[in-house]
Amino acid sequence: MTNFYELLNRIHKKPAMYIGSPSIGNLFMFLCGYQHACDLLETPVTEQEEEFAEFQLWLQKRFAVNTSASSAKIILFYSSDESQAFDTFFDLLEEFIKDKHPLDKVANDKSAVLM
Repeated sequence: MTNFYELLNRIHKKPAMYIGSPSIGNLFMFLCGYQHACDLLETPVTEQEEEFAEFQLWLQKRFAVNTSASSAKIILFYSSDESQAFDTFFDLLEEFIKDKHPLDKVANDKSAVLM
């Protein structure tokens, strides 16, 4: 099976194939369905899924908000529409991953310089 972040990357590249139109609401519903399916199938939680569970709290800190609203609603609030919020989600996800794995970025930068 594809890892969780690779699945999100595929959705970002070809949203129509997975969620119809590129909207934060559709993406959020997909993620809810994904989580529900994993729960029903008693699929073990992967490291990436466990890490992504922290995205909501990271997002609240990033925007200095304390709310029970979903990450999708927070991102939509700071976007002009659903489509922009969809793109913003992936920008924020990339920032989140870089915050979680700062050494990976350094390693990738060094390998890019070596080529």
